Amino acid sequence: MPQLTFTNLSPFAARKFMTHRRIIAAAAAGLLAISYLPPSLAEQVDVELFSAVLRAVGPKGEGHAEASKAWQRLSEADAQQLPEILAGMKGSGRLGENWFRAAIEAVAQREVRNGGKLPIDALEGFLADTRQSPRARRLAYELIASVDASAEERLIPGLLNDPSLELRRDAVALALKSAAAAEQAGEKDEAARIYAEAFAATRELDQIKEVTKKLREFEQQVDVPRHMGFVLDWHLIGPFDNTGMRAFDVAYPPEKEIDLAASYEGKVGQVQWKPHRTTDEFGIVDLNQIFERPKDGNDYRLTNEHKGAIGYAVAIFESEQARDVEIRMGCINANKIWLNGELLTANQVYHAGMEVDQYVAQGRLKQGKNEILVKVCQNEQEESWAQRWQFQLRVCDSLGTAVLAKN
Repeated sequence: MPQLTFTNLSPFAARKFMTHRRIIAAAAAGLLAISYLPPSLAEQVDVELFSAVLRAVGPKGEGHAEASKAWQRLSEADAQQLPEILAGMKGSGRLGENWFRAAIEAVAQREVRNGGKLPIDALEGFLADTRQSPRARRLAYELIASVDASAEERLIPGLLNDPSLELRRDAVALALKSAAAAEQAGEKDEAARIYAEAFAATRELDQIKEVTKKLREFEQQVDVPRHMGFVLDWHLIGPFDNTGMRAFDVAYPPEKEIDLAASYEGKVGQVQWKPHRTTDEFGIVDLNQIFERPKDGNDYRLTNEHKGAIGYAVAIFESEQARDVEIRMGCINANKIWLNGELLTANQVYHAGMEVDQYVAQGRLKQGKNEILVKVCQNEQEESWAQRWQFQLRVCDSLGTAVLAKN
């Protein structure tokens, strides 16, 4: 009796044979036999099977050989299967999404080139389903817009508060065009209303800055720190010694306890916690301006720039509920972040630039008071561009929407 294999099953029997728990292994077996399939079987495209292969692609090359074959099989699918392929993107990593996009675009381009029509109604239904992958929904919109010039006007205005950052960005951009048109027409109240609506919706820094500028031209109050979730109120202590960059992993007292009434031996004598509220619109805390300058003999140095030093900052963040958050930091120095004593991220990088959301860490707030502790390490480089000792930090959800502490 011949051995039962994937390639000698009928298409119907093969699909029955693929159980959910064995789909990846079965996909691999099927892929190895692709070149030997008879024409009648090769014409069949099992979207679920090959989508599973693409979702299994790993960040270090795992599954890429299989994926290079799977996307080709998906690209042979009928255009009516596009929503099903798009749905397969849910749970895929960035590399897998690239394979999906290649297959989806191949199907759509072939259909249009051959005079066929894309399943617009089904694609619009997929776009409206916010449970699907944000990137898949954005791709569905691109497919619709590629054959329907009215797509932007019909669909985008309703996506200002969409869970897809890309679709939301499109909606904000369109709102800004509408506001500018109203402004040019002399309808200042309408323009201000649209700008305010766009500001509430936007989550990306360049658009936030653009809308903020316009609203202030209209003499509107704009609270950027609150909109973005920057932490402004801190207690700071330092400097501690980081000579030779040796103390990145040295646990000074603030890492062992948070006692705001305590004082400790620092690099230049006793140090104690100091309350500080930054007035910077993007939450920047400049440690050079806060800690006492190091002494040279009996005299203070002429500059107020610390070298080979470590500073700590702690914020007490009171949350109304337990919830998952992202703690995002910009920092030009080496740094660590703890949430309630749990180390979330450690970045031993000095003077590689600083930008909003440079480092993103995931954590979980507990209901009530939470401690966010930051360690910021300065090295001993003397170049002018290496003198900054500062950080900024905000608390938000995965979309970038501010999570605010309880007042």
